[in-house]
Order: sequence, then structure tokens, then C-alpha cells
Amino acid sequence: MTIGLFFGSFNPIHIGHLIIAQTVLDDAKIDEVWFIVSPKNPLKDSNTLIHHFDRIDMVELAIEGNDRFKASDIEFNLPLPSYTVDTLTYISEKHSNNEYKLIIGEDNLESFHKWKNHEVILKNYGLLVYSRINSDGNKYKEHPGVEYIDAPLVNISATYIRKKIRQQKSIKYLVPEKVEQFINERKLYI
Repeated sequence: MTIGLFFGSFNPIHIGHLIIAQTVLDDAKIDEVWFIVSPKNPLKDSNTLIHHFDRIDMVELAIEGNDRFKASDIEFNLPLPSYTVDTLTYISEKHSNNEYKLIIGEDNLESFHKWKNHEVILKNYGLLVYSRINSDGNKYKEHPGVEYIDAPLVNISATYIRKKIRQQKSIKYLVPEKVEQFINERKLYI
């Protein structure tokens, strides 16, 4: 089986993530998309992160009913900070019968050279890259380990959603309904 690994904070997961995952599933010749919830991204500020158990619960709610989407807490038991190459190595050893490809946005491709052992990722896994507004992908754009996916440009960010929540404004249609209910019930991001 070929698995697309979609790493992220998912703080919170939103419809943009789901649209990208479905597009990758449809267009990249993969069998499943696994949403890998990262407890702590070494390249991001973690001050706004809610607990990773809440974030995985939201991912599970968001992907309910799609049996080709899986939520993964695999990084919860790995050393922090979470380095993608370490997680990929762990997953590959644990599930050695699968092939893995990493799903990333073009904006992440621009900083890909800063990732720990990025050459190993390109060589052994490859990247499925979706376009982002104001990104050009830099030197990796033509790399044979990089495949571009023609996904819609959805300009929604978790930062924007958290801001709307703090302003006590609606996030309806930005996140799945069950995720919105979860956020409201738990009073998250206030």
C-alpha cells in the first residue's frame, strides 16, 4: 500500500486540510492519507498549541466516515521535538510493507533545506507538494523526488480560525461541524 503522510499541528484541523488530503488521495495514486498530529513542531512557535490529545480528537472527528483517512498519534510517544525524518524512519520500520510519501505545502518546500536530514526524506520517501499562495517552491521544484499535486488554493489558516474564536466570531464552514462543536464545548482557543 502507498500511504500519503500529512504531518501537522492541526491546531485546529480545518476544511483546507481535508480538501488537500482528498485531492492528494484522488490524484497522487495513493491508497490512504494518514494525518500525523505533531505534538511540537521544531520550526514553529508552540505558544498557541492546545494539548495534542484535543488536536487528535478533532482530527478523528473531522475524518469520520472516510475509511481512507486515518488519524495517527504516532509522534506522541517519540522524543520531542518531532523531526519528520525520525517519524518516517519509525513508521517505515513498524509498517515495513507500505510505501510512504510526505504531503507538504509549497511554503514548506521553501524551507525544506532546514529540515533535519531533508536529503534522506527526498531520497527514500519523496514529496507530494500542493501549491500555496505566494510560494514558488525554490530549488526543489524540479527535483525528481518532488511531485506537484494540482490542489485548489484554499487560503484558510488555523491562525485565522483561532483569531476568529478569540474575537467570538463564527468559524462555521471553516472547520467541520463536529470540530466546531468540540471547540465550543471545550472552550478551546479562547
